[in-house]
Amino acid sequence: MVDFATFQAVVELNAAYAAALDARQWDAWPDFFLDDCVYRVQPRENFDMGLPLATLSFESKGMLRDRIYGIRDTLFHDPYYQRHVIGLPSIRQLDDGTLHVEANYAVFRTKPDQLTDILSVGRYLDVVKRTGDGWKFASRQCIFDSEMIPNSLIYPI
Repeated sequence: MVDFATFQAVVELNAAYAAALDARQWDAWPDFFLDDCVYRVQPRENFDMGLPLATLSFESKGMLRDRIYGIRDTLFHDPYYQRHVIGLPSIRQLDDGTLHVEANYAVFRTKPDQLTDILSVGRYLDVVKRTGDGWKFASRQCIFDSEMIPNSLIYPI
């Protein structure tokens, strides 16, 4: 069990994360993470079998910033909006200011001239650490349920 303030802090971290991405505040995305972090988007099948292959895998805040540079300056794609819906977190473990958290997510994609579709559905497996600047992700694994993904995954999940 964790106290309500800790639980609420994790809820607010997820809400702020979703709001930043949905508002296309790309520069804010890396600030949700520690400098030495892991961000991975991986199919459920590979995760369940213990296979390391991931669709996206970044291992530092610098790599996250590089992805933002790519989104802004080098990738060409049809623009779209995202909308994140994140379920209530389940705090699985608490160790000296480190939380192991799981939460379901759904990300919807809307292209300006099309109906909204489902981009990704799955669960976040997070390691969250308390810092002087609040709670930050040491690790965020986005384990998506479908074996199929869009032909391009541009924005963070």
